[in-house]
Amino acid sequence: MTTATWFILIGSLLLVVGFTFSYIKSVPTTSAIVYLVIGCIFGPMGLELFHFNPLEESGLLELLTEIAVLISLYCAGVKMPAPVSLKRWQNPMQLAVLSMILTVGLVTLFGYYWLALPLGAAVLLGAVVAPTDPVLATEVQVRSADDPDELRFSLTCEAGMNDGSAFPFVMLGLGLLGLHDLGDGGWRWLAVDVLWASGAGIGIGILAGISVGWLVTKIRTRFVGTSFLESFLGLGLISFAYGISLLVDAWGFLAVFSAAVALRHTELKLSGLKQDYSAPVEASLEGESQPISHVHVSESSLVFNEHLERLAEVVLVLLIGGSLFWDSWSWRAVGFAAFLFLVVRPISVHLGMLGSRASMRMRHLMGWFGVRGIGSLYYLMYAIQHGLQEEIALELMHLTLIVVAISILIHGISVKPTIARYWRSRNIRH
Repeated sequence: MTTATWFILIGSLLLVVGFTFSYIKSVPTTSAIVYLVIGCIFGPMGLELFHFNPLEESGLLELLTEIAVLISLYCAGVKMPAPVSLKRWQNPMQLAVLSMILTVGLVTLFGYYWLALPLGAAVLLGAVVAPTDPVLATEVQVRSADDPDELRFSLTCEAGMNDGSAFPFVMLGLGLLGLHDLGDGGWRWLAVDVLWASGAGIGIGILAGISVGWLVTKIRTRFVGTSFLESFLGLGLISFAYGISLLVDAWGFLAVFSAAVALRHTELKLSGLKQDYSAPVEASLEGESQPISHVHVSESSLVFNEHLERLAEVVLVLLIGGSLFWDSWSWRAVGFAAFLFLVVRPISVHLGMLGSRASMRMRHLMGWFGVRGIGSLYYLMYAIQHGLQEEIALELMHLTLIVVAISILIHGISVKPTIARYWRSRNIRH
């Protein structure tokens, strides 16, 4: 396809989705399914007008998926309710840590014994498909920080945290393949990749989010009438927290999510303490002072970043459709996807949620809505860019693309009626 054809295709797709947005919201499907189907129609499975090769374009795809995940993590973080409490976050923390570790372990066993992959490749496959996706899971995300639904909160928070907590297992897989230094007995992996990189990422994010929230509030308090370009502040916080994390070898995904949560928490805390004093005033027509209500940076920047998130979803899902051939749907790949969604996810959720206060019905739903997507593609491209052997890269790419495509289809079709039925049953009981 020529450059002009690409612009026409993407422009037409954006126009169609823009005009039919209300209709898509009312039918039991998601916009991601539309993008995937169009990619398949114009790609090798249909008209063969274009073919996107993730292996040849791994550098470009790594960058695109990296940006998409960062924006989505920020959007998820600023929608987290404040104040942050351990009791409220217990469920998603167990999902993001215990359930994810179980997922990596079960997939590793399947990959090593059933798919006959080398141990390092099996661990890497587990790390690639373990994290749930914040980009494609918008239908099961919280709508706002005031959303009372515990199910959506747990799934959103899980996706925000496990996109960073999966990184140590990516490095473990690369180390077992001889592409990363694990240290004698794995000491370096445990000390640096697990403890330091995770702790430093969270710490950097919290400090960055608190600093931006505090600075905005202080400036508005001291300099009456000051306004900000909130969308730039949001993007700046993402870039700054991520860049500092990369500089000190910390996990940047954890930093960005933590920064967004800390920004929201700080703004609400400071506005609550200083609400009567921080509201600047302007002169009314009668000469009396009237308060100006400022929207928080976390709220104002969310709208802009959600639009960027939707744009990234269009491009990336379209490329996924253009990467698939008819023979991509092998029994090997489809069987692995079925094992992941029907066996691994339910088992890992139920075991990981032991001791939690989540109801059995909620655990069943959490066990189904383990959406895989852009984050998995990023981890795979990251591994390829760090020297993953071509034979292993092709095998893992084959498996991952089918997992993501099937997740888009089955979760996209089932999410709206399932969530609606869940809410109806709750309303009936109450």
